[in-house]
Amino acid sequence: MGFPGAISVTPGGQHGEGSGPIWLDDMNCSGSESILSECCFKGWGVTDCTHTEDAGVTCDTGTNITSDLQFSVDNSLGLSDDLGLLFDSGYGCDFSINVRDLSEEAEFTICAHSMILMIYPELNITNESRNLTVDVSQACHRHVLTFFRYLYTREIDVSITSAQCLHQLSFIFGVKTLMEDVGRLFTSLIPEDNTFRTQLSMYEYGVRTGDLVLQENVLQYLSWNCEFLISSPLWSTISFHMMDALLQRSDLVVEDETFLLEALERWIQDKGDEISSEQQASLLNHIRFLLIPVDKLYEMQFSSSVLHQNHEKLYLTGLLRGFQFNALPFSKIRNKMDNISNDYLPRIYTSDEWSVYINDTTNNYPYYYYN
Repeated sequence: MGFPGAISVTPGGQHGEGSGPIWLDDMNCSGSESILSECCFKGWGVTDCTHTEDAGVTCDTGTNITSDLQFSVDNSLGLSDDLGLLFDSGYGCDFSINVRDLSEEAEFTICAHSMILMIYPELNITNESRNLTVDVSQACHRHVLTFFRYLYTREIDVSITSAQCLHQLSFIFGVKTLMEDVGRLFTSLIPEDNTFRTQLSMYEYGVRTGDLVLQENVLQYLSWNCEFLISSPLWSTISFHMMDALLQRSDLVVEDETFLLEALERWIQDKGDEISSEQQASLLNHIRFLLIPVDKLYEMQFSSSVLHQNHEKLYLTGLLRGFQFNALPFSKIRNKMDNISNDYLPRIYTSDEWSVYINDTTNNYPYYYYN
């Protein structure tokens, strides 16, 4: 599956059982497949097993992701380490925090002190209340203890594996200082995963929480690394709203506009029925046909499978405008340029530039060079 450093397989749900539909069963793989769906299996969702048979894997620290990288956050303002020792010992605790994951397969209890927790109004701790239940995902389960210890000490180490969980817990319980600190660290953590899994997860999390700054930071990183993202196995997993946001940007670093169009066509084909015809059209409308060289525009009429399947009118309109842009004099085109915001705006193309040299000697005009 592309994750480095796998040491051993752990069948039987040893790392915790999953939840929801079971999509793959009776897999028969040779090891040469690039994606799981290339293996032989019964069919999507065809299964006779339960989550007690879920597969897991034990991994060494991968070379592609610095999972042990940590950033220290210290808002203690001189608070003694004694509060940390008090939390660790549980001495004199009078309040129970029950932590469950969303599958309700695992649960543990933290013994805390109501007087300290009352500092945080979002927790709704009163003199009468004696317990609190926290529901988290299985992935965040192990970070809850660290989060509540921070409420005592105002000190915490944030890593690439804990940042999202700590940010979410801070958001839920109104710990704004920690939420802001972790939010700033997201920007430092984004480049640490060259598999793009962390970035895609951060973006979707930013969409769910309405964090526009986080969304923009992730999109900027993905834009500047767009060629590598397109060649990665995760390209086909990108959501519609992320693809829509990416295609509207002019800071995409790609070989040329044709390269981007071909990548979008592959994404549409991989998504299949998940994406409606209207959604496909809205994405294709973000392609800047005017910036595709005329020879590639001509070849596109015969090579594009998406064109012939669903969106012939859209493509033909783009091709016509592209041919017009290549054929008409700039003096005629410039009158229309202000009416269309991005069609004439190039992205960051890495291929060799294309240009036209015009030598007009019939009139006493200076020479013009158009690039």
